[in-house]
Amino acid sequence: MNQIRVLGLVMIAVGMSAAVLAGTLKIELPQETASLLPGPGADLANGQCLTCHSADYITTQPRDKPLAFWKAEVEKMRKVYAAPVPDDQIQAIAEYLTRSYGSTNP
Repeated sequence: MNQIRVLGLVMIAVGMSAAVLAGTLKIELPQETASLLPGPGADLANGQCLTCHSADYITTQPRDKPLAFWKAEVEKMRKVYAAPVPDDQIQAIAEYLTRSYGSTNP
């Protein structure tokens, strides 16, 4: 009977600790340190790509990749990560990424 009381008190203490922690948890994201290069399609890429990840994710990709690579990346973001990029914007975003961060060679 004594063990049940102790166990009950421990459970109450754990529950109260969790409630206190839940009320004080604060997460601060780091400041964005990168931005997408200006140019045709930059507004579209900013509006679609940066809703899910930072510009650093794009700017650190290999710089020698052709349009097919960037198009596959945008399509992967839609299919694998459920990015809300409309079908009719995939090509334009991929072309911007190729011009800005890739290679125009096929």
